[in-house]
Amino acid sequence: MSKQWTEVETSKFISIQDKASIFNIHYNDIGQGDRVVVMLHGSGPGTSGWANFNRNIQSLTDAGYRVILMDCPGWGKSDTVLNDNGSRSYLNARILKGLVDALSLSKISLIGNSMGAHSAVAFTLEYPDLVNKLILMGGGTGGGGIFTPKPAEGIKLINKLYQEPSLENLKEMMNIFVYDPSNLTEEMFTNRFTSILARKDHLENFINSFKVNPKQFPDVSHRLNEIANETLIIWGREDRFVPLDTGLILLSGLQRAELHVFNRCGHWAQWEYADKFNRMAIDFLENGIH
Repeated sequence: MSKQWTEVETSKFISIQDKASIFNIHYNDIGQGDRVVVMLHGSGPGTSGWANFNRNIQSLTDAGYRVILMDCPGWGKSDTVLNDNGSRSYLNARILKGLVDALSLSKISLIGNSMGAHSAVAFTLEYPDLVNKLILMGGGTGGGGIFTPKPAEGIKLINKLYQEPSLENLKEMMNIFVYDPSNLTEEMFTNRFTSILARKDHLENFINSFKVNPKQFPDVSHRLNEIANETLIIWGREDRFVPLDTGLILLSGLQRAELHVFNRCGHWAQWEYADKFNRMAIDFLENGIH
């Protein structure tokens, strides 16, 4: 039987300097080997690398990959940040570069969900020689969809939860975060809400960041053609946070990409279809685009 990982035993911290600031960054380092996959979480209140990808880690390490989850500044156990200037996607990318350098990693593949996909694209644009392959879900460039009113329904509920953190507002957001909310448990809600309340500084700084710097996640679709890395784009047909047509923008702009759409799936494809997602991710990492 393969080793079953826990968050506690894989939890680590590192100090990373970004310009004039030094951040205490939390990450999970799981498994061993030269084939490294870094997973980057989304921007929802109370989220973290482990909360976002706990259904995917085991399959990757069983397949021989070393998996690294990074809590971006302002989330999880990492230091908070008031991002009053520039793109948060590029801030996350610079912090990840510091982590990659500190761990002496020569090449990584990136799996990003929502904001994590934005950050994965930013990292690839800035440090292309460090990237092998990309898997992007529910994000990758800002600017919103072509056909969907902005902000999307789900983004409005995220903002409401940031401004008014309550269990009721968390459930309201999560009920459209996934296609079938019957799979969400009271334990999940309780754990997530506890995480939200534990770091009210993250909530306050996220809100204040947008007040002073509205373009936290700018549109980089005009630069997608610079990325030559093989990319697997995965989307939920019923994503009410980042619409499917954003996935089509990525497919059109990237040099070497393919798109898979899950029907009856919301914004959390790697959780809602974990088993199939894991098989697809490993096949793509092993064999690339067919």
